[in-house]
Amino acid sequence: MSRALLRTGPIPLLAACRVFPSPQRSLTPVPRRAIKSPRHTVAAHAIARQCLLLRISRSTFYCEATGESPFNLELMRIIDEQFLETPFFGSRQMAKWLRRRGFGISRKRVARLMRKMGLCAIYQKPNTSKPFPGHKVYPYLLKGMAIGTPNQVWCADVCYIPMCRGFLNLVVIMEWYSRKVLSWRLSNTLEADFGVAALQ
Repeated sequence: MSRALLRTGPIPLLAACRVFPSPQRSLTPVPRRAIKSPRHTVAAHAIARQCLLLRISRSTFYCEATGESPFNLELMRIIDEQFLETPFFGSRQMAKWLRRRGFGISRKRVARLMRKMGLCAIYQKPNTSKPFPGHKVYPYLLKGMAIGTPNQVWCADVCYIPMCRGFLNLVVIMEWYSRKVLSWRLSNTLEADFGVAALQ
């Protein structure tokens, strides 16, 4: 690289990598591929030299994304339709369901296609009772209180009921002294509506 070239025009890629090596080395592969496009480079630089400076293989330069095959696209359509019916299906259950219908595919392919479509099984995850750091912690008002008459204290609780196809949320309003259930509601979501309806 001549000094005249560096003085007469914009800094080409080769000079930029020599002068500023650390930012280039910290780039992920996707931005590196964007840098080596023709509008960012000088024609005099060989493709092999550009790929060497950017630390990517030459096959990456020539590779073009082919997209999913027609069979995978059909699988994605079937998986999407079934996921609307059974949103609690993960990749294992979905792969078993597809195999029962004659599709000889592995769980890894199903997991990749579901990940590409952004599908994630809805199920009871761990740490559901872990409070958010910014939420207010309310004091326990019944500590030390003697409960001796009906309708002195009501309580409410939400729990999960396992079903043959997923689970339901149960909210119960109960009278503390007699343990009588005053009201209850079922819901397949944790929206506040069914709790308010049970309280009303």
